[in-house]
Amino acid sequence: MEPSNPAGHVTQAQAQALTRRLLALLALGLVIHLVFGWLLTLSVDEAHYMYYALRLDWSYFDHPPLVGWVQWPLIAINAPVGAIRLVPQALWLVSCLLAWRLARNLHGVVSAWPARLAQSAGVWAVGLALLAPVMHVLAVGLLPDTLLMTLTLALMSVTLSLAQPARDDARQLGTWIALGVLLGLAGLAKYTAILAAAAVVVVLTMRRGPKVLATAGPWIATLVAAVMVAPVFYWNATHDWMSFAYQLNHGAGGTWQLRRLAAFFGVQVLAYGPLLFLGTAVAIRQVLRGRDWDAAALMSFFAIPFAVTAWMSGGGGSLPHWTAPAWLAMTPFAANAVAGMWDSGRHALIKALARTQAVICLLAFVVLFFGGLPGIGQNHPLGRKNPIADLWGWDDAGARARAIAAERGVAALAVGNWTLASRLAWYARPLPVHVIDDRVDQFDLWFGPVKPSSDAIYLAWSQMPLDLPVGPARFASCDLIGDLDIARLGRVLSDFKFYHCRNWDTLTASGSTMRKP
Repeated sequence: MEPSNPAGHVTQAQAQALTRRLLALLALGLVIHLVFGWLLTLSVDEAHYMYYALRLDWSYFDHPPLVGWVQWPLIAINAPVGAIRLVPQALWLVSCLLAWRLARNLHGVVSAWPARLAQSAGVWAVGLALLAPVMHVLAVGLLPDTLLMTLTLALMSVTLSLAQPARDDARQLGTWIALGVLLGLAGLAKYTAILAAAAVVVVLTMRRGPKVLATAGPWIATLVAAVMVAPVFYWNATHDWMSFAYQLNHGAGGTWQLRRLAAFFGVQVLAYGPLLFLGTAVAIRQVLRGRDWDAAALMSFFAIPFAVTAWMSGGGGSLPHWTAPAWLAMTPFAANAVAGMWDSGRHALIKALARTQAVICLLAFVVLFFGGLPGIGQNHPLGRKNPIADLWGWDDAGARARAIAAERGVAALAVGNWTLASRLAWYARPLPVHVIDDRVDQFDLWFGPVKPSSDAIYLAWSQMPLDLPVGPARFASCDLIGDLDIARLGRVLSDFKFYHCRNWDTLTASGSTMRKP
């Protein structure tokens, strides 16, 4: 499993050309992310996790705390959204460099991959990441998966190093501690980090055998990781283990259906690109044909989380970006396979697939820039359910809601769905935002229940059904007091309506169910 010299037989001119391509790809990605990072208002999850940083805690209802902690320094100085989005952009860059490095080193692990293609494979790894549409989503908006992408690749690198038995185990102590720190950070990022930890166990067990447990390293790594994730357990212990219960219920989904699994694979092809799928299939075949079991073990960083997510999709419990860390873990393998295919003369196929992915990405960028399909507004049938409208206008809506509340002497805002609450809470801060439903979520922990007999400014959005909260265990009345059209390039994408809701009924509906906050 010892990596070979990555330079191979590449000439100096070829190496310089590959370096220029690498820098060009990285620069292109950074420019794209900078533009959209300053252009778009916050997505649902982004605003939710930014609010984590405003309400620092040991953990939260739906996720561990790292996604909030890492944003806290910028949010503490009231940095603009575009500046805060530099965090995921930096993580994307680090992830690409880690994938590049791993791809260059894997030729020493897989017998079918010659050393002379190592540098080319590194560039292909960055290219595959750049051609995957979902990777750009995570590079602009910081989600737990953005953190886990970087940490998964770092775990692969450290695990690959530890898989080499050392003559003096004491010399690897620092690497074992680094493994523990990375596992701890992953655990603070997302609960599914347990799947990456399982991959670490698979690799080390296959390479070094059970005897590795007789050394101090694994136990030191475990202790370090356990200490680092202790805040998550402490928070849950003081909140009736509600986060763990929610994750178990959320992951279970509903009735398992094969058509959902088929749809999952279709979405994955669009989200990550057919070239990455082809490279993955070829890489797996080459690894199995060459009986490169060390490489097969390292592929578990992809196989374990991807298989679990695929199975969950059959119950309706998965989202496209959940597999991003797994796909990025597979990217170095797929890049080597693509580099070999290119070297063997299969240029036409690779160009066709790469161009297809580039077109998909370009179309996505155009739709983002125009706020939907160009020329189609809210009144058009195709504009009535425009998912891109969700990324425009929330800053104006939040400012208007805050101004109306101040004018009318109302101390709180309200919405009917958590997806509206996260953006409104961020842009109308510090006003509390209540979600008027019968479910438990993070907003209940932050803002508590609506005060008896109080008023609130209720915000409704045209892309969601209007259901005014009037009646028992709701407000006595809600009166329309204003509206706001959200326009982009001369056409209206959506509109917000503001209601003054009065006299909250003190009756409280009994029972609650968990949902994704």
